Amino acid sequence: MSHPLLDVRDLVVRYGPVTAVDHLSFSVDAGETLALNGPSGCGKSSTALAVLQLRRPDAGEVRFEGRELTYLTERELRPLRPRMQPVFQDPYGSLSPRQRIRDAVAEPLKVHGRWNPANGPARVTELLDRVGLDPSCGDRRPHELSGGQCQRAGIARALASDPRLLVLDEPVSALDASVRAGVLNLLADLQDELGLGYLFICHDRAVVRHFADRVIEMREGRPVPT
Repeated sequence: MSHPLLDVRDLVVRYGPVTAVDHLSFSVDAGETLALNGPSGCGKSSTALAVLQLRRPDAGEVRFEGRELTYLTERELRPLRPRMQPVFQDPYGSLSPRQRIRDAVAEPLKVHGRWNPANGPARVTELLDRVGLDPSCGDRRPHELSGGQCQRAGIARALASDPRLLVLDEPVSALDASVRAGVLNLLADLQDELGLGYLFICHDRAVVRHFADRVIEMREGRPVPT
């Protein structure tokens, strides 16, 4: 590629008089994990929302696959959204409690016009298998799964639209140590297999130094020397 998968320049996010992200710049290549590390309130999650254009930045550039996103309308963003997917901290909160896991994983395929009744169910089963879930988990609802299983289902849902970038916002902080290791190993295997780029947001310095290729330490919306 002649350009990074994700290229962020001078990003600014404000909430009224408070500057949550203050002229932050970074890039992420395909197959690379960049971690944003720092305490609560340092601007990590605000950066993630701005990258995904779920919260429009107040200034700066966000380029994905070479295309500037900040000036696009929601209609223009729609075809790009399948290629940059979030995985959130709370595995139960990110899935509808009323939906079976199988339906939750199938939903992105339907929303983005990729559902085919002939092979859609097989695609869902393939996704569940890819993240290490028994197909029988597809018939359960989130409250019937463990936290680790639920987070794996959330990853399967993110993979359904064939993304190039995953924005992982504290994806293992709600899990105990043994389950956390399994999910991190899964993410590493998926990256190797699919060439995904990861923007990995985590407050645990030991986790990011083990998992990430590069780390940006943040305080008050800015990078700080390490």
